[in-house]
Amino acid sequence: MELTLLGTGSPLGLPRPDCPCAVCARSRGTRARAATALLVDGALLLDLTPGAALAAARAGRSLVGVRQVLLTHPHDGPAVEVPAGLPTAGRVPDGRELTLISGHRVRAVPMDSPGTGYEVVSADGQRLLYLPPGAAPAGLPESHQEPYDLVAADVTGRPDALARLRAAGAVGPGTEVIAVHLDHDAPAGAELDRRLAAAGARAVPDGTVLYLGEYHELPEVPRRTLVTGGARSGKSVEAERRLETFPEVVYVATGGTREGDPEWAERVTLHRERRPGSWRTVETTDLVPLLAEDDGPALLVDCLSLWLTDAMDRAGAWDDGVWAAGGQAALRERTAELVAAVRATRRTVVVVTNEAGSGVVPATAAGRRFRDELGRLNAAFADECEQVVLVVAGQALVLRG
Repeated sequence: MELTLLGTGSPLGLPRPDCPCAVCARSRGTRARAATALLVDGALLLDLTPGAALAAARAGRSLVGVRQVLLTHPHDGPAVEVPAGLPTAGRVPDGRELTLISGHRVRAVPMDSPGTGYEVVSADGQRLLYLPPGAAPAGLPESHQEPYDLVAADVTGRPDALARLRAAGAVGPGTEVIAVHLDHDAPAGAELDRRLAAAGARAVPDGTVLYLGEYHELPEVPRRTLVTGGARSGKSVEAERRLETFPEVVYVATGGTREGDPEWAERVTLHRERRPGSWRTVETTDLVPLLAEDDGPALLVDCLSLWLTDAMDRAGAWDDGVWAAGGQAALRERTAELVAAVRATRRTVVVVTNEAGSGVVPATAAGRRFRDELGRLNAAFADECEQVVLVVAGQALVLRG
């Protein structure tokens, strides 16, 4: 199956008309994207957008052979001019299947928001799933027992759609995931590529021609990632983004509860509301047994600095006398055990920590001790991770991987 992406942007395109935002300002020239439209084997056009014929010509393709035009979502604004010779565009009722003269079978997949997704199967059995903007499947057809060869979806706008597809087995390790309907709420350039790669997806320029079944290198999702940064830098949001397309995630909260502290309770509530409802939360500092489980879902640990606080409490490390009499040795033993568990784990793990050594020197010996031990722990933990990310002012800087 040959797939030509005539456009890969949102329904309004990218940059949006008259939008002054930074992403739109950067989305010029080769980074500009027309509204998403897909041409399948020159015979099926999914979504009709302004300039479709010109976009096809730029990609070295023609719309002359198109036998069916299907729309996936309501198209606002003025009517799109239909190029001469194209059949009338329409939508297929949910669950209905069409067989085209070209040999393609098209099934309409119901969505959880206005719009229709389409499963396209070629005459030789290759399978494509195309989803509309801002939508996720409300139900998958029976034919999804095997993973699709390619999925084109709104990965940045609805990452949970990809998580649902993975949970249902519709997206597997060999499925190519292409991000379409790209809008200005997603970053541009290298940052977009990095964020999509963490989800096992990629973006391509308008006019790209893909061949299903052709060997290609899929984005490698890091198995162990350490996300570090200062207070309110956006590190927790960055960590959560890395797992939002996973079907199952265990969120490990190491801070526990604090009686009589309403500000802490508010922080915990905000974190919970931001996480997908399918994630399971575990409040514990006992990380080693979780890391030792070979076949468990992905782990998000937030955060390592609170884990260290608990470890220092248990070792009596805040007292100078206890520290000198064995507290230091007890703490180093426990941190070494944790680092060894990270080295041996087979689970996908994203861990959040704090950069505590770049500010004011703590006024107390206990404060300086915590700063030093956290720095040592972060360095040892980072050594065992495929990717290390520093978040500054909401911007992720990849230090490794």
